Amino acid sequence: MVESLDVARIRKDFPILERRVRRDRPLVYLDSAATSQKPTVVLDAERHFYETSNAGVHRGAHQLAEEATDAYEGARAEIAAFVGAQPDDLVFTKNATEGLNLAAYAFSNSSALVAHAPERVDPRFVLRPGDSVVVTQMEHHANLVPWQEACAKTGATLRWIGLTDDGRLDLADLDRVIDGTTKAVAVVHQSNLLGTVNPVRLLMDRAHAVGAIGVVDACQSVPHMPVDVPSLGADLVAWSGHKMLGPTGIGVLWGSTDVLASMPPFLTGGSMIETVQMEHSTYAAPPKRFEAGTPMTAQAVGLAAAVRYLSDLGMHRVAEHEHALTGYALAALQALTGVRIIGPATNHDRGSAVSFAVDGIHPHDVGQFLDDRGVAVRVGHHCAWPTCRRFGVPATTRLSTYVYNDESDIDQAIDGILAAQAFFGA
Repeated sequence: MVESLDVARIRKDFPILERRVRRDRPLVYLDSAATSQKPTVVLDAERHFYETSNAGVHRGAHQLAEEATDAYEGARAEIAAFVGAQPDDLVFTKNATEGLNLAAYAFSNSSALVAHAPERVDPRFVLRPGDSVVVTQMEHHANLVPWQEACAKTGATLRWIGLTDDGRLDLADLDRVIDGTTKAVAVVHQSNLLGTVNPVRLLMDRAHAVGAIGVVDACQSVPHMPVDVPSLGADLVAWSGHKMLGPTGIGVLWGSTDVLASMPPFLTGGSMIETVQMEHSTYAAPPKRFEAGTPMTAQAVGLAAAVRYLSDLGMHRVAEHEHALTGYALAALQALTGVRIIGPATNHDRGSAVSFAVDGIHPHDVGQFLDDRGVAVRVGHHCAWPTCRRFGVPATTRLSTYVYNDESDIDQAIDGILAAQAFFGA
């Protein structure tokens, strides 16, 4: 049996959880799927870097530059180890959205280059009319809009895997959706709206069977469960630092060594070059090829501190804690009259983002009512507008837990929903 987390002790590590809000009410933070709070060790790590070693990374021969470079590359190694990866296969971006755009631009840039510089292009990344890119109907806009743009620029067709009524992927027509025309399959590991955990290995294996590149959005999985990125079977995997106790302003794109070496750069300029002449330039090997300009060194140091914090807790313990809290929240919400879960109603293959609708009350009103009681939840379409349309709702209210939450936080949210129903007569 996995040892449970000591939530009372963990909460003491997060200064913001001591805040009082809305007429001096204690803060109940249930919006970690949007962004997590930061423990003191992460705040201290960033501050310590700026106070002691701040300098240009990979530039300069003085001591501070050496220390900054060591801190940056040391952070890369720690974060890579956390997800079972090699350091040189880990690219730092400013967020997961940039990482997913990097993947999509590899296709549109390659497609533009092939006519004029075919020697610089791997044909796996060339999209033409008649080709297809496959996503799912539950994608965050960050893993949908970039692929829409890539298809619009190249004439390729965007396809998607639909959803069942209970919020799972409808795999009945998988062989028709992913076929010989498919060049990329980009799917979310765990939905930020539905909470569904998808069978990404199956989807990546299907992508590779037809010669397609596989991309996974792991923003909601890497923070909440043990993830060995190579075992996902993908070629590229993106996630964010700020959702896993780390700073804002940093994301990660992991890629297989072969795929990263074959991709053209996304952003160009300093630091990502090998040689530069007036007529042309050549580019550095990954990961530097994809890290143009001054990097987010302090954020990388902070994310490494977050990784150490999560490792000390134990990701299996984190996952068990989340699983138990999610089951508790699902049961409590389903016990309420007039409340509908949007997404899987059971705790099987499901994460901690729980979206729901309350009959007769707009989700924004539910969220506002909870906020007035000090309970912070998310309302809206959660950057997954097509998913909301699939389930016939304009928006949802979403609660999402993390390592610093316990059942009492869920109870306060439930009390707030009951109070909202009484106030609105729903």
